[in-house]
Formats: sequence, structure tokens, C-alpha cells
Amino acid sequence: MTPKLDSTATAKVMEVLSENGIEGMSQVFATLLNEVMKVERSAALGAQPYERTSERKGYANGFKSKTVLTRCGKLRLEVPQARGLSFYPKSLTKGCRSEKALKLAIAEMYVNGVSTRRVAEITEELCGHRVSSTQVSRISKVLDEEIQHFRNRQLGYFPYVYLDARYERIRHGGYVRDFAILIATGINDDGKREVLGFSVALSEAKTHWKEFLQSLAKRKLYGVEYIVSDDHQGLRQARLEVFPDAHWQRCQFHYAQNALHYAPTKAMRSEIANAVRDIFNAGSLKDSRRKAKEVVAQFEDDAPAFAKWLELTVEETFAVYSVPRKYRIKLRTVNPLENLNREIKRRTYLVSVFPNTESCVRLIGAILMEVHEEWISDPRGYINMLDKRNEDVEKRTQHILQN
Repeated sequence: MTPKLDSTATAKVMEVLSENGIEGMSQVFATLLNEVMKVERSAALGAQPYERTSERKGYANGFKSKTVLTRCGKLRLEVPQARGLSFYPKSLTKGCRSEKALKLAIAEMYVNGVSTRRVAEITEELCGHRVSSTQVSRISKVLDEEIQHFRNRQLGYFPYVYLDARYERIRHGGYVRDFAILIATGINDDGKREVLGFSVALSEAKTHWKEFLQSLAKRKLYGVEYIVSDDHQGLRQARLEVFPDAHWQRCQFHYAQNALHYAPTKAMRSEIANAVRDIFNAGSLKDSRRKAKEVVAQFEDDAPAFAKWLELTVEETFAVYSVPRKYRIKLRTVNPLENLNREIKRRTYLVSVFPNTESCVRLIGAILMEVHEEWISDPRGYINMLDKRNEDVEKRTQHILQN
């Protein structure tokens, strides 16, 4: 149901804007949000206000006043109530968790005495008021419980898994250090993406990746047939020990970028990039192998280092041919995880340096929870798993006939 403002609400918005301009935006947002929540309630009830219909699932039950602190200031809202069914407006909860975590990360700098005058100003701008240590403690407790539950939930069957890492600056032991944020996402049996977990580690060394992957296995992650990641030595070693039977796909995007480092001249970079792209776009495993041999022969005189490297490593990019053809574009790179990392960066940029690891876990956990909830609520899913199920049946049938 598409939210539509009635004429009264529209007139009120226009009146506020004409009288107060930008200064009245908090009142405008409150009006808009109140109207959207009413539409949500009507959709949940299955009936418009005062409408008589056999499809009605419950009844409107007035409103409850609520004040919400946002970047636009205090919003005084009227939250619609309902009886006969469980209802709470999604428009009111969407984004609240990461907003709280962002405010809290900055607030901690202020309360812990590591902030500057500018940080205090930002805190007041974001929260609408200066925060106290009591408020920080109360908010952090609620968020920590939610995120802990999310990080410890049982997982289940995920045939396809993406692994990647990004870095955040955290104050640790009196110094500011770059910490690795290890992230795993996967595609479940319904073809929907999920955030499987994340870890804040000192580095991407094997010991940290192994500990992270083992934690996923302990949470009942099983059925992993295919893993796509960048070629990081620590990750490769940990993956082999924890999920030895899974096919490993080296990210083709990062592989193509790595290939450019072997170009002997800048002028040859585009030629090498096109050659690698032709290998990946060949269409079949047989054709890709044939094309790779042609590229090795083509460059063995003009770019011998590239030709040798390609010959030794290109097979690591061909695991994608083990999955159904329709999935290959979405499973040949870690670009979906790179997009997620960019979203994290966009939200953590304002913090700059986290005051401690707990603060980092809190904000990144809140962001990932919201992304996870968006993914699993998407009715379209990410891929159609029917192709995989049909292929699995065909493989089992062939195995039975051969034996």
C-alpha cells in the first residue's frame, strides 16, 4: 500500500514550511511519519478507517504519544495502536538501531574524555541533547543484547558463502590501530542472502580467520559447497582447515586487478585487462582454459612475469563453473560483499576512530543487522534455487546409474 497524505496533512505541511522554512523540518517529518504510520496500520488491519469489510483482521485503537530524538531534532509522534493483532509501525523502527549505535559511538568519545569540543558539538547535533554516562550505559546495554543474540543465532544450510574483510581504526592499549573486520554472508536454501556473522580482529592472519570460521561452524553452519573470496593467505589456509570440501572461487574482479601489477608498462595494462576479461567471459570451463593458454602464449615474450603468474593461478578462478550457469555472474566475485563494505564505510566515516572494540562491534553489528533484515524480507530473493535443486537431482541420478 502506497502512503498518501490526506488534504489536511498536506495543508499542515505547507503551512509549517511557509511559516518556518527549514527550521520547521522536524514538524514536517513528524507529520509525514504520522501519516505513513496510519497507512501501515490500515494495511495491517486490512481495512481503511471506518471501512466495513469481511477481510478486516483487527481494529484501530487510538494513538500513543511518543517523542523520538533524531538528527532533525525531537519528533513528537502519535503512534497508531491496534487491537486484535500485533502491530508496530516498521517506519518507526527502520534505521533506529544503527542510528542509536552511531550516536552511542560518538557519545562514548565524549563521556570517556577522549573527545574534543567538535565531538561534543556533533553529539548534540545528532542526539538533540548532550548525553550523560547513565544514558550511554542504558542504550549500550539494549543494543549489546540485540547484537549478541544476532551474532550467536543458529545458522543452518548455506551452500554459497562470501568472505571478505575491511579495516576500521580503533583505540586499543593507548594507541590507535587498524583492526580487521571479518565478514561472512551466504545464500540460504530459499535463495535469500543473509549476514552469517562478523568478527573484529587484530589482523587477517590465519589464526583470526580460522577462529571466525570455526565460530560459524559451531553455530551449525553446514552444507557449504562453494566459497568466494579474495586471495588472502591467512584466509586461504583457514578455509582449507575448516571447510576443506568446499570449492573455492578466487574473486575474478580482484584477480583482474592483481593482473595489472604484472604489466611491464602502463601502456600494456589495458591489453592485459582485456585478455583476462576474455578468459572470464569465454562461457564454459573448456573455452576458458583454452583462452587462458592462448593468453599465456600471447604474453610470454612481452610480459613473461604476467604469463607465468597467469599459468600458475588462473585455475583458482574457475570454480564458478561448478555452479548452475544462471548463478555465475553473482557468484564469481565478492562484489556483493564489497557493496556491503561500502555501506559500512559510509556509516562509520563520521566516527573516524572508535574509542574501543565494543563500540566498533556495536555500530557495525547494528548496520549488519539492518542489512540482514532487509535481505531476508525481500520476497524476490537473490537467486532462484530451483536451478540448483534440479541440478542436484540430476547429479544424484547419474551417480546411481553409474554405480
